[in-house]
Amino acid sequence: MTTPTVALVLVVAAAGLLRWRRPAWYWLTFGVTFASLRVLVRYASVMDACGLTVPPSRWRLALARVTNRPMPDSRPPRILRFRPTRTGLVLRLGLRPGQDAFDVAAASDRLRHSFSMYGVTSRELRSGVVEVRMTGYDVLKRVQMPAKVDIRPMRVPVALREDGSVHYRDYRAVPHALTLGATESGKSVYQRNLVAGLAPMDVALVGIDCKQGVELFPLARRFSALADNPDTAADLLDALVSRMEGVYQLIRSEQRITAAVPDAEIAADIWDLPDHLRPVPVVVLVDEVAELALFASKEEEKRRDRIITALVRLAQLGRAAGIYLEVCGQRFGSELGKGITMLRAQLTGRTAHRVNDETSANMAFGDISPDAVLAAIQIPAELRGLAVAGDSTGGWHRIRAPHTSLRQAVNTCNRHADRTPDLPELAPFRPELTSASAAPAPLSKTAPVTA
Repeated sequence: MTTPTVALVLVVAAAGLLRWRRPAWYWLTFGVTFASLRVLVRYASVMDACGLTVPPSRWRLALARVTNRPMPDSRPPRILRFRPTRTGLVLRLGLRPGQDAFDVAAASDRLRHSFSMYGVTSRELRSGVVEVRMTGYDVLKRVQMPAKVDIRPMRVPVALREDGSVHYRDYRAVPHALTLGATESGKSVYQRNLVAGLAPMDVALVGIDCKQGVELFPLARRFSALADNPDTAADLLDALVSRMEGVYQLIRSEQRITAAVPDAEIAADIWDLPDHLRPVPVVVLVDEVAELALFASKEEEKRRDRIITALVRLAQLGRAAGIYLEVCGQRFGSELGKGITMLRAQLTGRTAHRVNDETSANMAFGDISPDAVLAAIQIPAELRGLAVAGDSTGGWHRIRAPHTSLRQAVNTCNRHADRTPDLPELAPFRPELTSASAAPAPLSKTAPVTA
């Protein structure tokens, strides 16, 4: 066996081993080259087979007749840009007259098979321009976030999408969100990623965890307020409503509505205020909303109505005051009582992990997209953390958050504990930090936290 043959065998073996054990490395070394060649060589024939071509124009037909040349072929969309990425390929296509972005989206599965890619998604960038993103391997099987992400104030990278792009939780764009998921579906890991991403930012974190604080209690050093039972939660939400009203009074006094002030400088929310006057934004994390809505007596029913009313008010009016809701639960349907559907309508962002029945998926996406409902109920139990994320526009994506252990989240919160703002309205609910020798006590308005 000659030296070139041995080298070729070793290269093929290395490629096969990388594809099996390290698909990301295989893509960066061999896969991107092979995939680029497949797409560029097969492009015209694949587009024709998938019905994404248009007949030649009349003037081209007339010119062919006049010059006695062969009739021109049907034309596929123009490739405006071709860009390899660390997870796949990105094609920007210019549509021909008569074509529609829906045609490309409907042919995504056929394009995936024809180009031998793992996944194909498309989105319309503007009229006549469609971006097609192809992934070369299953990026959600072993989530690896890119080294560089676009972090901005109140914008947190929390997961990876199936097309290889980063999924952000942008509170300025989507103020309130609902996260659903059955037990052991990965909902807690998603929440830890969210808290860990918010910890380095100038933001106040408020937690309501009615499971005796087992989820949010370890992260208490970065929280300005915590509640572990419905009674404390009711008082805490009332305090947040009072803070919201106070912030509106501040905005009203600083609106600067005079004839000499340009329209763009008139304040309508906290982000229009000067830096030295802007109140710190508040993110409220509700770990299990059903525990706030259930009741077994008349007194508990009054407390429940008080809690739901406060949540609805915060969802309707809190955005301009810099108060954002992150509501989590296993179910979120009308069986939880009056006011629940009104609250759900205000939660623009929707994320559904694995659910136990189709009804739960409908609670998240039934009023948004039937396709998202179908995708949510098809999440396998062995893929913890896999979820479907969407919003009120009808768009949705499969996402998966990188695994973050509780210890990693605690370390991040402890490292940024100095950023925890002290809000006077929430002072009675701030957890106290005591030494490890102190006797354990249940989380309450002044909950002790072990150092």
